[in-house]
Amino acid sequence: MWLFTSKGFISVVADKDNPENGDLLVRARDRNHLTNLFPDATVFSKTPSDYKWRAWVSRSEVSSLVQSQVSELNYTNFKDSIEDDKYHKACLYVWNVMFSSYY
Repeated sequence: MWLFTSKGFISVVADKDNPENGDLLVRARDRNHLTNLFPDATVFSKTPSDYKWRAWVSRSEVSSLVQSQVSELNYTNFKDSIEDDKYHKACLYVWNVMFSSYY
């Protein structure tokens, strides 16, 4: 699952060796995105990898994050809610790709 929030972009996947595991592997390309969303997680790096920064996070913590993102959502434009310039530019690029793919 890809999750774009105002504070960062993460990829969340099951444990490939044990998909029913209670923990999920949360990955990010920017360490700050991971720590912004899961400040108590133990972050480690894996290189070479398309997602260098990683953390094992319980399914319940990931679920709580998603729920809190929805519960606390107060912006009327996602892209305008992003403060980090580099991340904003990346999200704008993704928006453009998705827009041109469907319209």
